[in-house]
Amino acid sequence: MSVLVLGGAGYIGSHAVDQLISRGYDVVVVDNLGTGHRAAVNKGARFYEGDIRDKSFLNQVFTNETIEGVFHFCAYSLVGESVEKPLAYFNNNVNGLQVLLEVMYDHQVKHIIFSSTAAVYGEPDTVPITEADSKTATSPYGDSKLMMEKMMHWSHNAYGVNYAALRYFNVAGAKQDGTIGEDHRPETHLVPIVLQVALGQRDALTIFGDDYDTEDGSCIRDYLHVVDLIDAHILAYQHLQKGGASGAFNLGSSQGYSVFEILNAARKVTNKPIEAKVGPRRAGDPSKLIASSDKARSILGWKPQHDCIHDIIDSAWQWHNQHPNGYQEDMEV
Repeated sequence: MSVLVLGGAGYIGSHAVDQLISRGYDVVVVDNLGTGHRAAVNKGARFYEGDIRDKSFLNQVFTNETIEGVFHFCAYSLVGESVEKPLAYFNNNVNGLQVLLEVMYDHQVKHIIFSSTAAVYGEPDTVPITEADSKTATSPYGDSKLMMEKMMHWSHNAYGVNYAALRYFNVAGAKQDGTIGEDHRPETHLVPIVLQVALGQRDALTIFGDDYDTEDGSCIRDYLHVVDLIDAHILAYQHLQKGGASGAFNLGSSQGYSVFEILNAARKVTNKPIEAKVGPRRAGDPSKLIASSDKARSILGWKPQHDCIHDIIDSAWQWHNQHPNGYQEDMEV
C-alpha cells in the first residue's frame, strides 16, 4: 500500500515525502509544478506531474497505484494574493478538494491528512488559540481552508472518510543536512527573507510596524520547525489508521517570537549584520498569534524536538547557504 502526497514538490510537501520515505513508506507524489520544484522530490518516490482538478488524470493515478492514504499540501496559500484573486483560490483549493474527495470515494480510500492553517481563526479572541475558538477568517485563503475542513467533515459523516486537519502557524527551517529547504518565488516568509539579506540578496529587512502591544513593539508569531511539522502529520496518519477520531489539531511551538527576536537570532546564527528598517504596519496584522498545541500533544503524542528559534534558523541557513539561488531547475532529476 502507498501514501499519496499532493503538492509533494513544494516546501512542506517535499519534507513530507522525504520523511515518509525515511520511515519506510511507499510514496507517490502528484504536483503540477506551478510553484513546486521537481528537484525537491526524493528520488525514492514515484512522481506524476499533473493537477488534482483534472479528474481523469487523478483517477488514473489512483488506478495505477494502490493508495491507502492521502497527504494534501497543494492549496494556494498567500493571504494577500487571495484577496486580489479570490476565485482562483476557491477554484484551486475548494474545487481541487472536491475532485479529490470524489476520486477517493470512487477508489474507497478512507484517510486524508490535510494541511490547514491558523488563518481559519482570523483575528484571535484569546491567546494562545485553541481548536474550539471562533473561526472568522478574514481572507479568501482562510475561508477556503475553512470550507475544505467542512467538506471533509461532511464527507466523513456521509462516506466514512477519516481526516485530520492540521492548523499550523509559521513554519520555518529545513532538513538538517541542508539538502532540501524553502524556495518560494517570490519569497514572502520572514525567516528566508532575513537570510536573503544575510546573503546580500536584499538590502534590508523591512519590519512592518514597531508600535504593537508587545514588549519590543513588533508582531509576535509562533514558529515551528518543518521537521516537527511533518512528524505531526505522520502521527496524525497513524492515529487515523488505528481508528482514532477525525478532527482538527493546532500545530505550533506554543511560544512566540517577535520580528526583532527573529532578526537578532538570525544575526547570531549567520554572524552577519543584517540591515533592517521599520516600515508602516500591514493592514490586518494581529499583534500576537500563538497556538495551543495541547490537543496534538495529548491525542497524537506529538512533541516538537526543535523548538529553539536558533536551531530553526540554523537549519534554514544551512539550506540557503548551500543553495543561494534555490533549486536549480535545470539540474538532472
